[in-house]
Amino acid sequence: MTIEVFNRHECKYLIDEAVFEEIQEKLIKYMELDNYNKSHELYTISNIYYDTKDNHLIRASLSKPKYKEKLRLRAYGIPKMDEKVYLEIKKKVCGVVNKRRTKLSLEEAYNFVATGEKPEVKAHMNKQVINEIQYILSIYDLEPKLYLAYDRKAFFSKESRDLRITFDTNIRTRRYDLFLERGDYGESLLEKGKWLMEVKAEKNIPLWLSTMLSEYKIFKTSFSKYGREYEKFLIKERSLKGEFEPCLKQYTAAYSAQPQLIQQYL
Repeated sequence: MTIEVFNRHECKYLIDEAVFEEIQEKLIKYMELDNYNKSHELYTISNIYYDTKDNHLIRASLSKPKYKEKLRLRAYGIPKMDEKVYLEIKKKVCGVVNKRRTKLSLEEAYNFVATGEKPEVKAHMNKQVINEIQYILSIYDLEPKLYLAYDRKAFFSKESRDLRITFDTNIRTRRYDLFLERGDYGESLLEKGKWLMEVKAEKNIPLWLSTMLSEYKIFKTSFSKYGREYEKFLIKERSLKGEFEPCLKQYTAAYSAQPQLIQQYL
């Protein structure tokens, strides 16, 4: 059964391919492959990120507030209009990540975000999450902003499903043709041979993992795929226009004006 609602801590690390090759072999002692990877060496995750016309959500996120949220549409591979995808709310409150998602057909998801009107609730949908997404759509005028895809290898702990480690590579993005069914292509976000490693745990990480990270001198970093792409986008825009963007901090004002947004989902 797919988990649709959960809370966890996420730590991110950028590593080279040589390090990835070594540590994935060691992880097998403690962890098992994700079901997707049991039949494929890597599997592809594709996303559409939604934001306001002035990019309020990502601007606020980059200013590192105590509370931030985003809405994205996620698929595995290239979906057709009648295939199931996930519409997700991802929040971070005081360092804890909360993700809430529901299955819809790709067509239902597009219509929901475009109109703000809930689809007819079906057995495969999470009614509560549908209501929460509708609320977000009512307070933000969202539109598709970014296509972002990557290839993933993932592991689950053999002892507890609370610990998951993922490795993402070949991260590619585009700010045009923002439809999942249109194909998997875009510009590279990281240099070739780099992997984004994420440790996702509800509790503290085990001693063996802490020892492994120390042995390979793998240090935690602050990294957001959407955030990194947006920073590159700003640099490109500035070079073209010869202008500087306003300070990111001004875009957090809306949060202090709407404290109920935080409490509603805690």
